[in-house]
Amino acid sequence: MDYRILGRTGLKVSSYSLGTGSFGWWGNSNEEECIQIVDQALAEGINLIDTADVYSAGVSEEIVGKALKGRRNEVVLATKVGMSMGNGLNQSGNSRLWIKQEVENSLRRLQTDHIDLYQLHRPDPQTDIEETLSVLTELIQEGKIRYIGSSTFQAWQIAEAQAVSEQHNLARFASEQPPYSILNRAIEFDVLEATRKYGMGVLVWSPLSGGLLTGKYSKGQAASSDSRATRFKGNTLGDVVDPTREENRLKFDVINRLQKVADDAGMTLAHLAVAFTQAHPSITSTIIGPRTLGQLQDTLKGVGIRLSADILDAMDSIVAPGLTLDELERGWAPDWMNAASRRLS
Repeated sequence: MDYRILGRTGLKVSSYSLGTGSFGWWGNSNEEECIQIVDQALAEGINLIDTADVYSAGVSEEIVGKALKGRRNEVVLATKVGMSMGNGLNQSGNSRLWIKQEVENSLRRLQTDHIDLYQLHRPDPQTDIEETLSVLTELIQEGKIRYIGSSTFQAWQIAEAQAVSEQHNLARFASEQPPYSILNRAIEFDVLEATRKYGMGVLVWSPLSGGLLTGKYSKGQAASSDSRATRFKGNTLGDVVDPTREENRLKFDVINRLQKVADDAGMTLAHLAVAFTQAHPSITSTIIGPRTLGQLQDTLKGVGIRLSADILDAMDSIVAPGLTLDELERGWAPDWMNAASRRLS
């Protein structure tokens, strides 16, 4: 396992991170196996665990808290805030009111007195970034969080936040967590240049495009009963990998070409895909989100794979740098793209 510095923090984190979005009823309700996944990840050298309050409505954080009991200081523990956690009008977003309340809930579920990396799960256009950064700064001063990060921010939002931090002497984002895979290279266009300019670490999620790059889905065939496409049918999490969706049918042609590259290189498609995300100099760590212990073990067999320039050139010829093949894979649809925001009333 390689270790890289998270931005300018001096914090050393593993090049693979354990994502726990599948812990709980979103993916794996077997608490014992989830804890085994954490055990195996730590044994293999992973020292960054990423979760979020919204994953299985807090259950993921609870399982992570149990798994880390007695060894909390062995890991860099990251969680996120901002997604809806109930029906209340103010139980979501990046407001001072909600963050102050929800950080306490996350600390309780995680059974810890501090969070190492506290991230905004998505931008919140309705909340001024100064308000958000102000409350996050207070939480650092109170010792409840150590570092702060953003997730799925646009490049201009990253720049705005950095400018506000400097102008008002507030804590600055140390990291950004965007989606990134060979099928979704949008962040190469400007986000990664913004993070480089501001010295931010980058933790990428969905390196396997939700599972499309594992080979478990086939063009024209129904998804298996335990697949994400079936479990989240009708939801964005399921639609993004639904093999019957037009955008995904088009992606299968690209995946077949990538499979040929993997075959010629003597590796699996999944290992090729994860190694691709490791090759970019701006990427600090790739978040892998196994649902089962077997999936974790298989993914970790690819640790140490380094893609040659010829392989990367071949991948560039299939999916051009900066391109995304599916808008859903961007991970966030901003309010200003709604029809009402694009037309005069």
